[in-house]
Amino acid sequence: MSIDIHSERMIPFTEAPGHIPGRPHLATVHRWRLRGTRGVRLESVLVGGKRFTSAEAIERFVDATTRAADGDSTPRPESDAARDRRLDRVERELDVAGL
Repeated sequence: MSIDIHSERMIPFTEAPGHIPGRPHLATVHRWRLRGTRGVRLESVLVGGKRFTSAEAIERFVDATTRAADGDSTPRPESDAARDRRLDRVERELDVAGL
């Protein structure tokens, strides 16, 4: 999954630690973006030279790392809100393609 900048709540990367339980150091959040932990990387985007993540990406990261730590590799069912965002993104892509 990747960040949908049109439907997700974007957070400047420098503010990301304040949106993560335990308020990890910014260097830790960058490490999660670059190398990941437990096989999971924190999603981010670069816009105009500034790095962003999203509240939804943080939620996906926390969920995936928790499942990995618990030995559960089964993906969590998609939430209704996530499904709606995905469908909206697909509809926009189809409109752009003229379909």
